[in-house]
Amino acid sequence: MKIIDTTTYFEEDMVMDVRFNVLNEYVDKFIVCEANYSHSGKKKNINFDKSNFPKFKNKIIHLVLEDEPKNLEDESSGEPHIQRSNSVKRINYQRDYISNYLKDFDDEDFIMYSDNDEIPNLKDINFKKLKSKIILFKQKIFYYKLNLLHPLLNWFGTKCCKKKDLKNITWLRSIKNKKYNFLRLDVLFSELKYMNINIIDNGGWHFTNLKTPEDLLKKYLNDEMHSEFKLRNIGLDEIKRLMNKQVVGYNHFIDSTASNLEKHSTEFQLEKIDINFLPKYIVQNSSKFKDWILE
Repeated sequence: MKIIDTTTYFEEDMVMDVRFNVLNEYVDKFIVCEANYSHSGKKKNINFDKSNFPKFKNKIIHLVLEDEPKNLEDESSGEPHIQRSNSVKRINYQRDYISNYLKDFDDEDFIMYSDNDEIPNLKDINFKKLKSKIILFKQKIFYYKLNLLHPLLNWFGTKCCKKKDLKNITWLRSIKNKKYNFLRLDVLFSELKYMNINIIDNGGWHFTNLKTPEDLLKKYLNDEMHSEFKLRNIGLDEIKRLMNKQVVGYNHFIDSTASNLEKHSTEFQLEKIDINFLPKYIVQNSSKFKDWILE
């Protein structure tokens, strides 16, 4: 039985360094998938380089995706909903490209998927004793700095199952973040709702937006998943204001049918926490990450 960690990559070497070092003692292989285009469809360089992580070079499988999905819609109208739909298709296509490279692993091997800034806590997990079909990791979410916590929010980033149960990575990513009662008839007809789920409560850390204001603006303007930044003309000054105030201008709790503008109408205060709640690798190398730890 092996543990296979799978993720996608854009240009996040610092987060990948944390990921590899935190998971190395538990994981048998790291699969990193990178596309030569952004979520918005712009061509990009291949940035991941295994030589930057020599300690893990024998564990890392680097996949390069060169073609785009075949079912993209025409974006010439400039309609945000079309651009966003195409962005989702590119994201899912990149994730599912990983699925094509899992055939050499055994049916009993565990396949984990996370976005690269979602790092599971595997310290106390005995995979051999896990009986549930699906494993969900309930994670804490941090913005801008490694120790700047969103205190009200739990994040279900990392999800896991055995290879024999895996349909594809997009399916795994899309599984609902709760354990359903057997009395729910809709569970019997759904591929995304499950009763046989194990939720890991102390499930890790989601380190999001660990970027300078300039790089964060670049990310938002090149990602149609954040089209509201274009619609609201949010610029560098506004991003700096949010970061300096240590607030998040996004409402994770609003109804999913709300518009992007409505979702960005509320600010939530972040909370500085002691770094000892972070992965041991960060604590032991705090000087290395000093620019990303709030004093």
